[in-house]
Amino acid sequence: MPRLKLTIEYDGSRYVGWQVQRNGRSVQAELGEALGRLLGGDVEVVAAGRTDSGVHATGQVVCFDTERQLPLKAYHRGLNGLLPEDIAVVRAEEVSAAFDPRRWSRGKRYRYRVSNLPSRSPLRRHTHWEIYAPLQVEAMARAATSLLGRHDYSAFRASDCQAAHAVREVRRLSVEGTPGDAVAFVVEGTAFLKHMVRNLVGTLVEVGKGRRPEAWVAEVLASGDRTLAGPTAPPHGLVLEEVFYGDGPPPRQAGDSADVFEDSA
Repeated sequence: MPRLKLTIEYDGSRYVGWQVQRNGRSVQAELGEALGRLLGGDVEVVAAGRTDSGVHATGQVVCFDTERQLPLKAYHRGLNGLLPEDIAVVRAEEVSAAFDPRRWSRGKRYRYRVSNLPSRSPLRRHTHWEIYAPLQVEAMARAATSLLGRHDYSAFRASDCQAAHAVREVRRLSVEGTPGDAVAFVVEGTAFLKHMVRNLVGTLVEVGKGRRPEAWVAEVLASGDRTLAGPTAPPHGLVLEEVFYGDGPPPRQAGDSADVFEDSA
């Protein structure tokens, strides 16, 4: 039975998130229905990780098993003909039967975008957090360095996060762009806690607005107290850009448990 891996892109604006839920349409449901029509039966689709309502993706990875033998172009061009216009298959490939998009992941890269124009932008309203006061980009970049490495990120997890522990590793956190135009926060790590990226961004933006000193970010991290950090940035600025893989499951570090493979940044 072939196992297929799809890389998909989607605009999350009108979905309740990746995962099937009772309160609205999900990306998982749309993809499952399209695959069911293509393959003539129910298909169970597993993703590398969840994305929340309003969050976008350019590199979400999913896989599924099927008994039908179809050319790969059927899962690319053919499936795109069945999907709504805000979801598309970017790439399709056959993989090992052991491949697990979640447990084989060696990390993810997210990009959070802020529109920093002096007035609102109709073209950016679904893809950027609009902040009209100029942000201090260099100050945010310096403050972000204290968040790199392997730490307990309890101060940046959602109150309802179900992860067994908050230890994660952030390999990259860069702040790029121009004050008064567009600013991007690029975050790469092994795995993420619920709302972790959005909470990191919300905290750094407090520095960018001049409300907090750069050293405050390190103090928040050390405190482990979510109430001391900045607000959660809105979901529509967040994009899952890429999921990284090797030739098999990554080695676990001491203290890791299965929950490190579950995230919803």
